[in-house]
Amino acid sequence: MAEWRVDVDPTGEDMASAALTAVVAEQSALRRVAELVARQAPPEQVFAGVVEELGGLLGVESAGMVRYEAEGAATIVAAWAERRPALGTPVGIRLTLGGENILTRVLETKRPSRVDDYSLATGPIAEIARERGVGPRVGAPIVVDGRVWGAMVVGRRDEPLPSGTEDRVMEFAELVSAAISNIESRARVERMAAEQSALRRVATLVARAPASEGFFSTVAREVASVLSVPGVIVQRYEADGTVVTFGEAFDSDLAGAERFFGVGTQMPRDPGSLAAQVFETHGAARIDDFSSLPGTIGELARGAGLGSGCAGPIVVNGSLWGKMCVFSRVGTVLPVGTENRLHDFIELVATAIANYEARAEVERLAAEQSALRRVATLVAREHSPDDLFATLAEEVGVLLEVDASAILRYEADSTATAVAGWSDGAITIPLGARLPLEGENVAAEVKRTGRPARKDEYDAAAGTIAATVVELGLHSAVASPIVVEGATWGVIGVMSRKREPLPLDTEARLAEFSRHAGIAVANANSRSAVARSRARIVRAGDEARRRFERNLHDGAQQRLVSLGLELRAAEARVPPDLDDVRRVLSRLGKGLNDVLDGLRELSRGLHPAVLSEGGLAPALDSLARRSAVPVELHLELDGERFDEPVEVAAYYVASEALANTAKHGHASRAEVSARQREGWLELVVSDDGRGGADASAGSGLTGLVDRVEAIHGTIHIVSRPGSGTAVRVKLPVGSTGS
Repeated sequence: MAEWRVDVDPTGEDMASAALTAVVAEQSALRRVAELVARQAPPEQVFAGVVEELGGLLGVESAGMVRYEAEGAATIVAAWAERRPALGTPVGIRLTLGGENILTRVLETKRPSRVDDYSLATGPIAEIARERGVGPRVGAPIVVDGRVWGAMVVGRRDEPLPSGTEDRVMEFAELVSAAISNIESRARVERMAAEQSALRRVATLVARAPASEGFFSTVAREVASVLSVPGVIVQRYEADGTVVTFGEAFDSDLAGAERFFGVGTQMPRDPGSLAAQVFETHGAARIDDFSSLPGTIGELARGAGLGSGCAGPIVVNGSLWGKMCVFSRVGTVLPVGTENRLHDFIELVATAIANYEARAEVERLAAEQSALRRVATLVAREHSPDDLFATLAEEVGVLLEVDASAILRYEADSTATAVAGWSDGAITIPLGARLPLEGENVAAEVKRTGRPARKDEYDAAAGTIAATVVELGLHSAVASPIVVEGATWGVIGVMSRKREPLPLDTEARLAEFSRHAGIAVANANSRSAVARSRARIVRAGDEARRRFERNLHDGAQQRLVSLGLELRAAEARVPPDLDDVRRVLSRLGKGLNDVLDGLRELSRGLHPAVLSEGGLAPALDSLARRSAVPVELHLELDGERFDEPVEVAAYYVASEALANTAKHGHASRAEVSARQREGWLELVVSDDGRGGADASAGSGLTGLVDRVEAIHGTIHIVSRPGSGTAVRVKLPVGSTGS
């Protein structure tokens, strides 16, 4: 670089020539700097070129450029010296501001300034300058977008700089301002482009997949890349006052951070920590120096090599869900505004969580409706209460993701009986046990109030039920009343081994299941009442038939027998010459015998003596022999006797079915089979007739259905037209011996 010095006294012509030469040199230097700026050269190349051009042009001993920092310091970003190191070299040195010197004067006035005597300057910079023998200085501000970004400084060792030096330095400072503005604009554009690309990638993830552990860590990596920070975590607030990490991204040199803040780690909300600040304010938070942060989180941050951090709240559907935090390394501070740059990423995370929770709610409602539909189907099919309660307890336990569930029936003696229970396998519910309702427990509270109840901690509770709950390793419970015909019949409850309370909506979710339980009990009671009424009617009919049969046998039949004997005696006394009279008496006697045989047949049909005396097998054999249609018997009873209602029902089914075969079936043959199997008497009567029998048409088959169902049996009639008829009956048996 050429030096522009004049060593002799100039003449007027020489002065004009020198001035012109100086202007040309200055314009050339400015043009070269402008070309560097226009080529979008790297910032360090532009800065170095500017100070070299400026130092050579002005004939000074040193030139430099500094950038003002937010924390009261200035960093040297470029330096040039004619013969020896310039003030503050090498590049990168941070100078502490303060006092009266060229850098503080430029910063405060935002205008070009000079200091001709540095012996009068003050502050840390002045002390360094005097140590290095620095002399007069001229500086000009580098103003970027209205703020003083930095300063350009030139100086000599001894003599003051010429008048007008400020303006010439300012021209270069303005070029540098334009260059920095362009550089920052390009950086902003590139940063925004990178940020938008990252946001698009995250938004695509939100649309494609639920908010899983992988999702949170992916977002953390995107944020770390865009913000150029070494660490990012996503955490959720827990009900117990802690925060849990759901996703993280740390640079490889921060291995300790991953260990302390990795996915799944849990930590407290220490006072003053980012977690506490965000939780208390629901707003952004910042800590510029973890070295003085007390508590567990401060220790973890220091152990992880973290210097500063800031965080923003993750709000889902109006409620604080968690936070996103970013960190810097030890010795550095996150730039101002970092919290704001987190906003869009946090919004996407909140959307992902809301979508996930919405899908989870839909899936939960679908599962709940399916469970309720299965229970309702069991209720409609009139399953036994025991079976229904067992299914209901399991459905509730699985659906609500608890450790155990139970259904208790209240007894008249202030106890409750466990009629059904379910657990995940680690707990055994004491079914059938009668538990006193004294003490503190949800069953007693539901009995007392008739409303749902919950108990979040059983450890110190009194009473037998509480002791049983603790013995089973359970800690909390929620119960809902089972109401039947306006009275509290019992309770359905769910229990958990976890220390935290069951979800707040547990009572509401239990209510619909307890309603179905109440319907099932009411239906069972109604069915039981109908069955008892039907059984009473059948018994009354059987007793009436037996009385009628006895009355016929002891009354009309005996009288007819006596009349027949008298008639035969009278016939024997008729004289031989009265043959007409004898024939009339003989005809009357035969008719009387026919009436007696018919009456005996009627009596046997009402309640055959062979059934009472010999049992079902002889009775069925008698029916087969008297049938108008040939009957093939297959009896596997071996003289077995059954309860009277069972034998009577089986007999009448066979009797009515064979009578229908003879009267309506037009069959050529019939078959009767009977056997005892697994606690049931199975009877089948079939024929090869024309079929078409209909029990709903008011035939004798209708009465058979009532009789069979009155003793909790089942009857199934298959009678397709042209394919014969088959009547299949199953009756519950209690053998009385042979």
